[in-house]
Amino acid sequence: MNAEYHVIGLMSGTSLDGLDIAYCKFVYANHQWYVELLHSDTVDYADEWREVLSNIENGTALEYARTHVSLGEYFGNEVLKFINNNKIKKLDFISSHGHTVFHQPSVRLTTQIGNGASIAAICGFPVVCDFRITDMALGGQGAPLVPIGDKMLFAKYDFCINLGGIANVSFNYQASGKPSDRVAFDVCFVNIVLNYLAKQLGREYDMNGEIAREGSLDKYMMEMLEELDYYSHHFPKSLGKEWFIENIKGMIDNVQSSIPDKLHTYTQHIAKQIVKDLKPYAKDNAKVLLSGGGAFNAYLVELLRAYAPSWEIEVPEEKVVMFKEAIIFGFLGVLRWRGENNCLSSVTGASRDNCGGVVFSFR
Repeated sequence: MNAEYHVIGLMSGTSLDGLDIAYCKFVYANHQWYVELLHSDTVDYADEWREVLSNIENGTALEYARTHVSLGEYFGNEVLKFINNNKIKKLDFISSHGHTVFHQPSVRLTTQIGNGASIAAICGFPVVCDFRITDMALGGQGAPLVPIGDKMLFAKYDFCINLGGIANVSFNYQASGKPSDRVAFDVCFVNIVLNYLAKQLGREYDMNGEIAREGSLDKYMMEMLEELDYYSHHFPKSLGKEWFIENIKGMIDNVQSSIPDKLHTYTQHIAKQIVKDLKPYAKDNAKVLLSGGGAFNAYLVELLRAYAPSWEIEVPEEKVVMFKEAIIFGFLGVLRWRGENNCLSSVTGASRDNCGGVVFSFR
């Protein structure tokens, strides 16, 4: 049955770039989903919010709870401005990923702040949020969630790679004796590490990878990175900010190299690790779609193409790069609205496919 939905998707990533807002039209026709991005914007976080969100995991329970509400109010007010500025008249609901603070699959814990009830109360539209908790209750990683959108909206690509705070990938995979299914996993940290290093030079990020390009390889640092235990694990697997703090931050801090050398080495590491993880599943002319802020890092993209010269690596139009995750979280909201599965057990390792998301509505 054909259907049409007008949805605002919200995404706040671990790299703290800002709040991505994507107003989309999703159409289901002839057994196929189509999406049109109608309006979009990124609201940069003020320094005060960056400071709060960078350190919220170290605060008290009361500070965490207050931030959950105040961030939801902030999201709601920004979305209301977006609705008014773009004169949006047709809107079915808002679909918000929230901002991840804790993600610990081993103890079935994941938390995304940005209270959906506050967004709904301020904007006057239903809100779908908290997409990860159902999957985690079913024994899954609760991440990544984007692959079902990759599968249904970007099916022509062999691999969809998002280069955000963390690099994650999704693709169709056929295990021995089993039908092909979508799988996905977090590969390594990207902008969480690169931005952490760039800030030590007084910059928010390394524009186009220019600082990294001028640095030199630190072989000792590269060897330590390549020996990280996470890389030996088979998917499903996922990373959280805590893992960076516990396993990478101290290592990088203790390396006796310049910041440009550290940026150079870590950017090389990202490209090598992505290609290493995907090569066993890739055909020679694999079609690869890049998205996320890291897709604007020209040096990183050059390295990926150098390490995998036979792959067709595509950086799409700027708005798709910037807003792909917000678009897909809008789509996850559509599936939740319809009562259809929006999380794949083949991706997360949960006991079954599931329909995640909590709905807040005051209508």
